[in-house]
Amino acid sequence: MRAEDVRRAATVRRCGWLGWATMRHDRWRDLGLTALVLFAQSAPFLVTRPSEGAGWPMVSWLPVVLSALPVAVRRRWPASCLLLSAIGVGLYGLAETAPAQPIWYGPLICMYAVAYQSTRVIRIASLAVTALGMLLTIGSLNTAVRELSTWSAAYALGALTRARRETALAAERQAAELAAARERARIAQDLHDILGHAFSLMVVQAEAGAAIARTDPDRAERAFDAISTAGRDAMTQLRTTVGALREPGRAPQPTLADLPELLRQVEDAGLAARLAEHGPRRPVPAQVQLAAYRLVQEAITNVVKHAGATSVEVVLDWRPGELAVTVIDDGRGPDPRRTGGHGLTGIAERVAAAGGRVAHGPAPAGGFRVEAVFG
Repeated sequence: MRAEDVRRAATVRRCGWLGWATMRHDRWRDLGLTALVLFAQSAPFLVTRPSEGAGWPMVSWLPVVLSALPVAVRRRWPASCLLLSAIGVGLYGLAETAPAQPIWYGPLICMYAVAYQSTRVIRIASLAVTALGMLLTIGSLNTAVRELSTWSAAYALGALTRARRETALAAERQAAELAAARERARIAQDLHDILGHAFSLMVVQAEAGAAIARTDPDRAERAFDAISTAGRDAMTQLRTTVGALREPGRAPQPTLADLPELLRQVEDAGLAARLAEHGPRRPVPAQVQLAAYRLVQEAITNVVKHAGATSVEVVLDWRPGELAVTVIDDGRGPDPRRTGGHGLTGIAERVAAAGGRVAHGPAPAGGFRVEAVFG
């Protein structure tokens, strides 16, 4: 299948009835262009008369038709149409009684089509055959140079259009690859956040449950219930993430409304959690809500894993034109030997993708503080 056919089929698949309508528009445009070429090359037969006789013989007009009709199907068979159109030009030159005119319009359009959509081998062969034919049939050097320049210009226009199309397609492919890379990074970050949070809570609860299983059976039972809840929640979020791969944009993503449930899981792990909100809540984009949720999730995961904290507070500060999301714990604070792991890097990347900025460091009263501001 030729590149042009592939492009047309892709257009129909991508645009549906709009692509089909575009193809029908191309056909009507080709027919109109063919009629225009035929009329332009036939005009001398209508407005002039031979020196002898009442009119031009019909046989002299047939090469004009042969040179013009291939324009209608040049998109499908460009090289064959160029050959037929050139044959028409040659036959017109052999006609004994015909208006003195060049009938180049059809062949030049077909040459443009060859340069635009044919393969490299066909393009080179067409150029070589055209140049050889002109040099063999045209006696005047000036005429040969003029015609070669004209045909070369038509070829150059087609080649330039082809180059622009290939550049545009390359840019589209690059954009698609970048979008795919960003999507893979987003999914990897989602999996990191979901599994890291769930496994951290499950490990803490499992260790606590094993330690108190004999001395406090009720508390051990609650710990194992929390493990089950964290596991089910992780499975639900994993299904959501995988569902987004199958049907992008349809799978529901966590929002700010899911923060209380997230903090409840943290409380089940034995960490006092509090959600505070300042200012009137207002609608924010889904991307911002997801980024804010993941920030809180990752920050709390770090608290559970590294901070040795007893409490954590999440603050939503609805400022004029901004939303600030802050997570503060009362743990041991940052380890000076640690320069930041993948978690904080992932938080910064996710927040930046949503148009926000991140700051983190020691909290004023001790512990650690992570804050994101979305404009």
